[in-house]
Amino acid sequence: MAAAHAHGIKASVSIGGWVERRDCSQQLRTLFVKTLVNFAKKYNLDGLDFDWEYPASQEIGCNTMNANDAANFLAFIQELRADPVGSKLVLSTASAIFPFTNRRGNPSADVSAFSKVLDYIAIMNYDINAPEKFQAGSAVSGVKAWNAAGIPLNQLVLGVASYGHSFSVSKADAFKKGSKTQIALYSSFNASVAPAGDAWDDVAGVDDCGNFAAQGGVINFWGLIQQGYLTKKGAPVEGVPYLFDNCTQTPYYVYNTTTEAVISFDNAQSFAAKGIYIKSKGLGGFSMWEAGGDSNDILLDSIREAAWF
Repeated sequence: MAAAHAHGIKASVSIGGWVERRDCSQQLRTLFVKTLVNFAKKYNLDGLDFDWEYPASQEIGCNTMNANDAANFLAFIQELRADPVGSKLVLSTASAIFPFTNRRGNPSADVSAFSKVLDYIAIMNYDINAPEKFQAGSAVSGVKAWNAAGIPLNQLVLGVASYGHSFSVSKADAFKKGSKTQIALYSSFNASVAPAGDAWDDVAGVDDCGNFAAQGGVINFWGLIQQGYLTKKGAPVEGVPYLFDNCTQTPYYVYNTTTEAVISFDNAQSFAAKGIYIKSKGLGGFSMWEAGGDSNDILLDSIREAAWF
């Protein structure tokens, strides 16, 4: 904290737990608020971020769902903000592409009350391919939905990712028919196989619900460089099949012809496109998962310069 403050940087702590929820009560809520206030005072925090992500939604597969999650979350933030210490903290939350789920199981049409107690909401505009064969939206539709539901644009922060996902794609599907070099857009893949990611990738094991989970197949930007897909400057290595998708404004993928692994990811060009969008819409900024996945600040510098930060 001292180092951050010495450089004029505000520091917040993110409170996690999206994979688990338990019975709540007003008493427990008040106790939690007191605990957080004491924690913030002890470590001289500037803010608190809440990583619930999916109130009133199942997501992980074994959560105890509560239709009143969004309302309870609002009551909690209101109580924290009413505290003398909490009133001075930067309070934020990370959320899905669309507004919090309401009691009927649909995105809430009015979440304006959150704008009065939260400084900003980070829209997690990544992993929107999941679940597979389901379109979960985009940066444009997400920002539009949150704004229409009552959150001012300057209180919306766009989430960006420094990692990509690997997919098992045969050579026959990876390239256009009759070609060994021209990449085919939106090729089919083997969903039962997840090619290994980098050193930070999740290994196969048991998930939070007690079910078997295959390795994640996640590879960070630095991992793409380390594994020879990209140069140290973040450009595709000569000879590595590569394609940029002008529709999504992201690299469609790089392809390893030996392992038959496709990796879809973000690069400096796609980060710049996001920065331009942030600037054009007057958003509050960007939130990156995670800065440690970058390499020599290639991605960070690109989005900051494009957004004029």
